[in-house]
Amino acid sequence: MELIRGLHNLKPAHRGCVATIGNFDGVHLGHQAVIGQLADKAAELGLPAVVVIFEPQPAEFFAPERAPARLTRFREKLQALRRFAVDRVVSLHFDARLAGLSPAEFVRLLLLDGLAVRHLVVGDDFRFGKGRAGDFKMLQETGRVNGFQVVNLHTFSIDGARVSSTRIRDALAEGRLEDAEKLLGRPYRMCGRVAHGDKRGRLIGFPTANIHLHRTKAPVSGVFAVEVFGLAREPLQGVANVGSRPTVEGTRALLEVHLFDFAADVYGRYVYVDFVHKLREERRFESFEALKRQILLDAAAAQEHFRGYNVARKAGRT
Repeated sequence: MELIRGLHNLKPAHRGCVATIGNFDGVHLGHQAVIGQLADKAAELGLPAVVVIFEPQPAEFFAPERAPARLTRFREKLQALRRFAVDRVVSLHFDARLAGLSPAEFVRLLLLDGLAVRHLVVGDDFRFGKGRAGDFKMLQETGRVNGFQVVNLHTFSIDGARVSSTRIRDALAEGRLEDAEKLLGRPYRMCGRVAHGDKRGRLIGFPTANIHLHRTKAPVSGVFAVEVFGLAREPLQGVANVGSRPTVEGTRALLEVHLFDFAADVYGRYVYVDFVHKLREERRFESFEALKRQILLDAAAAQEHFRGYNVARKAGRT
C-alpha cells in the first residue's frame, strides 16, 4: 500500500483510479464494506483503489477542544487499512488553506487534476469545501460533466442500526467492549512504543510497560484485561490502566500494562494492546498502599476473566 502525503505529492502516475473520501476513524465494518465496494469496482475497471483521508481530522482543526476522541491515530489507521484491498492512501493535511478551498477548487485539485478519478464512492451526506458548501449532488453533476461516476456508500447495519465511529465510541466509553468488537470486526486496539516510566510499579512487584497515547482524548479509560501482541510470545495476557493516574498526581493520559508471567526488557518495543474486558473505572485512592491493594485485586480479576476466556477460545478452535 502506497502512502501519498499531500496534494503536492500526487504524480502523473497516480492519475486514473477509483476513490473514496472520509475520516475512516477506526476502520470499522462499515468502512470495510466501503473498501470492499471500492475494490470490486477497481477490479472491474482495472484501476487502483484509493482512500483519501484528512490529517488532522476536520473536527480536530475547527474545534480541537470539542473533537471526539480518536479511535485510531494516524499510524494505527494505516496499519488497519493495510489489511484490506487498498492500493493507495492519500493523506491531505487539513489546514486553513485546505479548509478555505471552494468546492470547485477542491474537486479540481484532488479529483480532476490530482487523481483523475474514474469512480467515486462517498456518503450522500458528504460535505466539502469552504463553508461545507459542496455536497453529493454537486459531485454527481461534476462527475457527469467530467466523465466519472459518483455513487453513495452502501449502509452497513448491525442489530438494526448503522455501524459508525460514534456508535463505537459510545460502546467504548460505556465499557461495552464486546459491542465495540462486533462493530469493528476485531477487538479494540491501541498501539505504541514502550517508554520509561516512574518505575512505581516495580516497588510493589507489578512492573508495567508504559505507552504514551499521543492523543488529546482517549476513547477508553479505566482498568482492563488486555492481550498484547508484538513481543516474542503472543498473545501475552495482562491487566492495564488507561488514564492520568490521579493517585500519583499524573497529568497526561497513559496506557500502563502489567503482563502476567513475563519479565523481559521491552523498552523501545512497538506493541499492540487489545482491550478484552473492562474491570472498573479509574479512581483516586487515599494512599499508595490502598492503590497497591486494588492493583492486586485487579490482577486477580483479570486472571479470573482470562481463565474463562481461554477456555472459550480453545473450545472455539475444536
